[in-house]
Amino acid sequence: MKVVNLEGKKVKEIDLPRQFSEPYHPNLIKRAVLVIQNNKRQPYGTAPRAGLRYSSTLSKRRRAYRGSYGKGISRTPRKVMWRRGSQFGYVGATAPGTRGGRKAHPPKAEKDFSKKINIKERRKAIRSALSATFNLDLIKKRNHQIPIEFPFVIEDKFESLEKTKDVENILNKLGFEKELKRCEKKKVRAGKGKTRGRKYKKKTGPLIVVSKDCKITKSAVNIPGVDIVNVKNINAELLAPGTHAGRLTIYTESALNRMEKEKLFAK
Repeated sequence: MKVVNLEGKKVKEIDLPRQFSEPYHPNLIKRAVLVIQNNKRQPYGTAPRAGLRYSSTLSKRRRAYRGSYGKGISRTPRKVMWRRGSQFGYVGATAPGTRGGRKAHPPKAEKDFSKKINIKERRKAIRSALSATFNLDLIKKRNHQIPIEFPFVIEDKFESLEKTKDVENILNKLGFEKELKRCEKKKVRAGKGKTRGRKYKKKTGPLIVVSKDCKITKSAVNIPGVDIVNVKNINAELLAPGTHAGRLTIYTESALNRMEKEKLFAK
């Protein structure tokens, strides 16, 4: 694999770590991503007593006071709204079909969405997603705008960039200009999600993998669509957003060296 400098010129050739030799396993990648997404789900549900916070016990015995026997009404649970002697005004309550009643099958906050995955499966999925980041056919299927010279690895000076403007300029020089323009576009989401903190739908752009917590982790974070991650924190969802592998990924040389030296995600 060729290593390029910040100007986009070839500097040298290196061998990829053995983690990139894993065959493509779409089903395994999908399983690993869904496990991450399920474990991030926030519990939600109705109040346990919603629709049940008043008395609607109505006797159906023949001579019960305030009973519904002989009134010519159905056996729906009811509450008393008014009374005139031994006459009562009833309104349906509690039952799912009544106004103000409980929901039939509401979402319950105690439901557990979490899932597990075997360690070897998870690592195999990550290795498979890593190898897919250099598969041009899979990258094109994700609608990424691929630079002409891709794939390549970038030199370590890239990690020391302090300003967002500098990072954008370097990415443009490397051929990611069309990709960054694609990620700038966003549209208003259809549906109720607009009121729930996710008003806009945004594109997923390049992933930058670095060797450590460096200056670029703060400078690149504001570029739309771009994610940046320490090589030891890579997971299947970052490499295959939406369970679809082949994300356009930029690795620094030291990130690959660390992956090989520390045997990250290896068998």
